Amino acid sequence: MDMLWSGWGDPGQAAPLPDSVTGLLRDLLGVTPRETATVALEDLDVPASPLGPDAHRALAAALGDEAHVRTDAETRVRHTRGKSTPDLLRMRDGDLAAALPAAVLLPATHDEVLTVLRLCAGHGLAAVPFGGGTSVVGGLAPEARGTFVALDLRRMNRLLDLDPVSRTATLQPGLRAPQAEALLAEHGFTLGHFPQSYEWATIGGFAATRSSGQASAGYGRFDEMVLSLTLATPEGTLDTGRAPRSAAGPDLRQLVLGSEGVLGVITSVTVRVRPVPQTRVYDGWSFPSFDAGAAALRRLAQDGPRPTVLRLSDETETLVGLANPEAIGSGELKASGCTAVAGYEGAEEDTAYRRERAAAVLRECGGTPLGEEPGRRWAHGRYSAPYLRDALLDAGAFAETLETATFWSRLPGLYAAVRDALTVTLAEAGTPPLVMCHISHVYENGASLYFTVVSAQGEDPVAHWTRAKHAANEAILAAGGTISHHHGVGTDHRDWYVREIGPLGAEALRAVKRRLDPGGVLNPGVLLPSG
Repeated sequence: MDMLWSGWGDPGQAAPLPDSVTGLLRDLLGVTPRETATVALEDLDVPASPLGPDAHRALAAALGDEAHVRTDAETRVRHTRGKSTPDLLRMRDGDLAAALPAAVLLPATHDEVLTVLRLCAGHGLAAVPFGGGTSVVGGLAPEARGTFVALDLRRMNRLLDLDPVSRTATLQPGLRAPQAEALLAEHGFTLGHFPQSYEWATIGGFAATRSSGQASAGYGRFDEMVLSLTLATPEGTLDTGRAPRSAAGPDLRQLVLGSEGVLGVITSVTVRVRPVPQTRVYDGWSFPSFDAGAAALRRLAQDGPRPTVLRLSDETETLVGLANPEAIGSGELKASGCTAVAGYEGAEEDTAYRRERAAAVLRECGGTPLGEEPGRRWAHGRYSAPYLRDALLDAGAFAETLETATFWSRLPGLYAAVRDALTVTLAEAGTPPLVMCHISHVYENGASLYFTVVSAQGEDPVAHWTRAKHAANEAILAAGGTISHHHGVGTDHRDWYVREIGPLGAEALRAVKRRLDPGGVLNPGVLLPSG
């Protein structure tokens, strides 16, 4: 099943906001219904494909079937842009400019990807790798430079190898996460990688963006799971990683991980897997303040025992109920303070031991146990927030997220700086916002902050958000944060990423791109400015 073209996920799971929430949005934020309805897919003005006949024939021959070069309007629309709020607002308004591919290609093998990339270079076509289409940072909207095609990797969806002794699995990039989990579960294993995009994102996308799942405290980030990978480029094949650790020079895996399709197309990854846990349990905790809760999370991250899942909502997010999207407006999570979730997965004895010891630490840090029910609600609704975002857009509200990370000592300053930048910028535009935040991932040395912003849309909602996002990006760099912890760079963060790594770092990456992709075929303008 394809994702909703103008929103998130399965259209059958979408639900309107309850009247109590629309009333709250109106009274608190001045939200009014949109004046224009979403353009229907069949009413979109889709120009004919500009793909030339020679290129079309060559690509069809390379892919073995005319059906694997799709130029129909609906397929091209469904591969236009990603799922950020600006992306969705443009799609709902029927704005396809500059982001509509000329064709959607469906390769099935590494060799087919190699051939397609060489043909694209020969015919002057740009190529944008496409997995689940879940980018929220402009990763699927290349810089305008003529005709481009989307490389949809859905046919590359196999488990290639499983080594139960070494506990590794080799997966193709087009596997959606639930498919990968199902294939691994047949052998008694799991990746343990469950980001909010889990139901739709792909293995290749996880690697290309350095994804981080909601159980990262226990399983680690996706880039920590990758042991080796294969990259197809216009200049040939790059194979990286042949042992779990190596001192044989710089690790080229780290060059490819997070490269967002700019250096090549990831065609397989070998990842660490773990046994399917015997038990999963999630507890809710309350802390009197965000600072107190953050201190408790730091204790566990640094001194243990570390839960598998560990996250903390600030006072505003707790009050609104965003810690449990299904409970918003119901009054279920209206308590003061901050809500935390600590989850434990694994063997029963080990899970019970870690849970008991962690509970003692959380109590010592001022936490009040709320029992399993808040944790169960969070686990049940943890993939619901993007559907809530769609419902807010339908109601006339603007809703978007951004994230960052820093060291523990800088976390309070970063939190205050980003929240203030968003609040002031949007208030000055006449749309005072509700700014919420949670700690979503923890490490021994620091943590990530995930912000959610809701406001009225204003006359030009895309420009309205662009100003606020730019202010937040400036605040992140000034406060010592990274411009992205797990959403990636795309075009939205590109200019701040270049500042983060510095001129020499940016030129080093450009030099690598010139060697692997001398024609600038791959995802132009993403990650690094073109030219």
